[in-house]
This record gives sequence, C-alpha cells and structure tokens, in this order.
Amino acid sequence: MRHEHLVQLRWSDPDSLGHVNHARALSLIEDARLAMVADLPGEPGLILARLEVDYFRQLYYRTGERLVVRTVVTRIGTKSFAVRQELVQDDEVAIHAVAVMVTFDFATDSSRPLTDAERAHWSRYLGGVTRQ
Repeated sequence: MRHEHLVQLRWSDPDSLGHVNHARALSLIEDARLAMVADLPGEPGLILARLEVDYFRQLYYRTGERLVVRTVVTRIGTKSFAVRQELVQDDEVAIHAVAVMVTFDFATDSSRPLTDAERAHWSRYLGGVTRQ
C-alpha cells in the first residue's frame, strides 16, 4: 500500500529565482515520513541514515495549493528499512527520493532491531511506485 501525504508550500519557500528552495522541498518529504510514524505503536526511535534525491523539475508556490508526497517501503531489514518517495506538483513527479531509516536506541546510542510491531507497521507500506 502506498502512503500519500498532502503538504503545503508557504509564501516564504521560494528563493530569489522564484522557485521553491531545494532544502525546503526536502522538508516536505521529511514531513511525509513523519506522518507515517504518527500511528506507529510505542516510541519510534528512528534516524535517517541515507538520503538520495533526484530533482526533475522546479516547484512553484501557489496560494492554497497542496502537493502530494507518495511513499512506499521498498525494503525491510533487521535494523533498517528503505522508503521511496515522490513529491508531485501538477500531476508530475518533481522530486524522487530514496531514504534509509535505522531503528535507534537513544539511551544506548546504537541501532537496534525492529520490533514485531514496527515490522508489521512498515510492512503495510511495502509496494510499488511509479519510478525505480
């Protein structure tokens, strides 16, 4: 199942060239990952270990417009999982990202295995997206 999360640009997001700053766009993608964690049982304890991003087109601010971030889980390991994300404007993929998330115990400052509940939660989002 694919997770879809609506995000909204702010008036302050565009840079001096009139398009949305690349760093702000990454924040929108992060918001979508955080939304997936919201209904995770227990304390999530996740860190971002890797982020690979491709920019396909510019994003533009338009008052009241909401964009969509589509996310699927592509791999679940012992201590980590990978997600593929697409940020879409005007029915076109503007940004494609692949992120590796690691389950983390902040008390011991080390990675830890996914719990059964975490594995079940992320398994709900295993599936296909439009890009590789």
